[in-house]
Amino acid sequence: MAPTRATLALGLLPFTASFKVFIDGSAGTTGLQVRDRLSGRKDITLVSPPDASRKDPDARRLCMLESDATILCLPDEASKEAGAWLAAAPESKAVLIDASTAFRVDPAWTYGFPELNPPQKAAIQAAQRISNPGCYPTGFISLVHPLTAAGLVPTDAFLTVNAVSGYSGGGKALMEIYEATEPKAEPWGAYGFNLAHKHVPEMAKYAGLTHPPIFHPAVGNFAQGMVVSVPLHYAAQLAPGTTGAQIHACLTAHYQGSAFVKVMPLGGTSEAGACLERGAFLRPDSLQNTNFMELFVFANDAVGQAILCARLDNLGKGASGAAVQNLNLALGLEETAGLL
Repeated sequence: MAPTRATLALGLLPFTASFKVFIDGSAGTTGLQVRDRLSGRKDITLVSPPDASRKDPDARRLCMLESDATILCLPDEASKEAGAWLAAAPESKAVLIDASTAFRVDPAWTYGFPELNPPQKAAIQAAQRISNPGCYPTGFISLVHPLTAAGLVPTDAFLTVNAVSGYSGGGKALMEIYEATEPKAEPWGAYGFNLAHKHVPEMAKYAGLTHPPIFHPAVGNFAQGMVVSVPLHYAAQLAPGTTGAQIHACLTAHYQGSAFVKVMPLGGTSEAGACLERGAFLRPDSLQNTNFMELFVFANDAVGQAILCARLDNLGKGASGAAVQNLNLALGLEETAGLL
């Protein structure tokens, strides 16, 4: 029998104990990466229905209710259906982590970004329903939330977020397009021109903004990685007197001690230049297959402008890596297990 979270909290975990974990949607891009990160761990036993029953609702429901935790790697509607199964079994203590957008702004679910603020990690550790953040929102929120919380960016600021992601963020369909020999895919393509992307409510809520940001995403001809950028005009978007150094100090203090989020040297220094490709270019794919995220502040106080950037793997800290981090916390395991 798998140990309980209470048992772990008391330090009574047997050396050979293992939690049962079900990945619903393990054949998808995120599910496969979650499985890769969990396979081989002695504290995790992966369970699944037979291949012939992989999509059978009864078989999936049984796996969910008999496991200690389930990670949903499904489309939104399928996640809502699976979430209803757990709601209909109040006696179940199973943890449910959802990687879709179905529950990210639902107050009944705990938002799975442990670095959001000091209480968030404890909230995840105690939660039964956890919504995994989106990849673009992870970058945006990581940059903006500490600044709104500190009063450096007013909560009623009108912000813009520009971002580029590897094509794996579009799932199997987009991957097939980019990895086909012919016809050649576009080297870069922007989208979201209806200004109603499903990530926007999540971005606004957890960044602490009263106005939704303008979100302009793009996909490039590379498999994994992303850069999320937030441009700022001091006069229009920052508290009076704010400098680039203050922005950098705020982010540095917020993420002090984080195992996965690192604030890089302030832009304009030789140390910051060393973090850039050829001293000038910010590559989006430098953190492939990791759960790390790097935050950059590039500021010019003389002209009153700054650009904030977050670099991460859209399939790592932006998806499967974050799901495993949340799983570790929810089960009372070492937060970094399987991720370093």
